[in-house]
Amino acid sequence: MSTFQFALPFRPGSGEGPARIVIGDANASVAEAMHKTEDWPFHTAILTGPRRSGKSLFARWFVESGRGEAIDDAPLMDEDALFHRWNRAQEMKRPLLLVAGPAPWTIGLPDLKSRLGAAMQLEILPPDDNMAAELLLSLARERSLPLGPDAAAYLVPRALRGYEELAGLVAAIDRISLERKTPPKLAIWRAAVEEQKSKMG
Repeated sequence: MSTFQFALPFRPGSGEGPARIVIGDANASVAEAMHKTEDWPFHTAILTGPRRSGKSLFARWFVESGRGEAIDDAPLMDEDALFHRWNRAQEMKRPLLLVAGPAPWTIGLPDLKSRLGAAMQLEILPPDDNMAAELLLSLARERSLPLGPDAAAYLVPRALRGYEELAGLVAAIDRISLERKTPPKLAIWRAAVEEQKSKMG
């Protein structure tokens, strides 16, 4: 599947540009499910995935596009309060998206556990090569860092695969470029890759 992006709604006066979500094989099923909330059992879905994979961006898009309510870091919420929010979603017949982390979510409240066990389960997977390239370029644009397809072609086969690692690589390229006071070209791409791999041991 080819990758593409869609923008989050812009909020006038927020001082923020429209953040973008890169869509590829790793999260296409999640994006599709966001548009088909009528398929969610009990109007509820649970979104999981690796760190920096865009879970919070999906939640923000979901709310700002008017599709329903979302709770980020849902496992950190008081379980009685979360059960109340679930009940309210049933009463209002309004979709509720719960965002969890990559770690397993252990629920102690039996009633909440049984309800959420029936929810739609959505998972963001690790990025493939095409999506990794789009992510690198998107992250670079957010920093106004001039990286093009040639940079992605060099970096993707050498980069550590993962959303957090790709974000760290772009940050390293930006920093090294500023430190050396030179545009981010091959020598800087190579230095950033070597630095990242040395940190990972």
